[in-house]
Amino acid sequence: MIPESPALSWDGPVIELQNLCRNFGETRAVDHVSFTVPRGSVFGYIGPNGAGKTTSMRILATLGLPTSGEALVEGLSAINDPERVRSRLGFMPDSFGTYADTNCAEYLDFFARAQGLIGRERTRRLRWVMDFTGLRGLANKPIRGLSKGMRQRLCLGRALVHDPAVLILDEPAAGLDPRARIDLRRIIRSLAAENKTILISSHILTELSEMCDRVGIIEQGKLLATGTFEEIRGTLKQNREIVIRVAGETDDAMRSLQSFEDVEVLSSEGHKIHFTIHGGDQRQMDLLRSLIGAGIELLEYSSRDDSLEDVFLQITEGRVQ
Repeated sequence: MIPESPALSWDGPVIELQNLCRNFGETRAVDHVSFTVPRGSVFGYIGPNGAGKTTSMRILATLGLPTSGEALVEGLSAINDPERVRSRLGFMPDSFGTYADTNCAEYLDFFARAQGLIGRERTRRLRWVMDFTGLRGLANKPIRGLSKGMRQRLCLGRALVHDPAVLILDEPAAGLDPRARIDLRRIIRSLAAENKTILISSHILTELSEMCDRVGIIEQGKLLATGTFEEIRGTLKQNREIVIRVAGETDDAMRSLQSFEDVEVLSSEGHKIHFTIHGGDQRQMDLLRSLIGAGIELLEYSSRDDSLEDVFLQITEGRVQ
């Protein structure tokens, strides 16, 4: 179990960006981005390279200044009150430096001391971090000898050593093998279950769809959509892939399907027909009722909803800046 944190008095959004802007010369890397993240939830930040994710995350982590707007952690300004924000926040960048000939225990101890932890409290936190990240058995191993997955765990341990209320994770799953990604997903959900608030970016959208409570999609510095996956998907024209298997020949079923304007037949093989339909659950029910009413003998009917990747491709245009 994660050690209990001190009593939390702030009951507003734990993370809040307010019309955040950041210019680099003529390029606006972050363009009036606003969103909030409540306590104990995981917010997935999605966008192509150069979309503005890392820039806005670094501003929130007190590592950069905006051109305008505000970034708040538990109501404290990351711009005007950075020291108090840092005490509440852990940041895991997409890449991190190490020190030559330093082992895992020494590395974490250095950052615990840098956070002002002393005596028994430092010993307790270091013991918990090593156990939670699975690094206890590697305490004396030089960092240069760690695998990519173990290095990511070490960086996460560094971000957790002072027991922050907020975690900002920039591409934590990059380069990890499938088992390491599963472990990371489990770790993140367990942290959220203990009231940690997590902002995470990733290019592996299937990972985000399984671990995030809400997502924000950003492109060219603009936040295009935010909300739960279901809320965002509900605003789009839904395309559902459907497979049916019929008894006998498919000719009658093909003719019936082709009579619908919102149905596109993709392929027919044996007794199966693959097609797409534009619409939600009600449209599927109407179609199924029509097929049965037309005397089509259905042996199988299955559908696949749009995934987070499908939604991302519908909302974004692949533009870079």
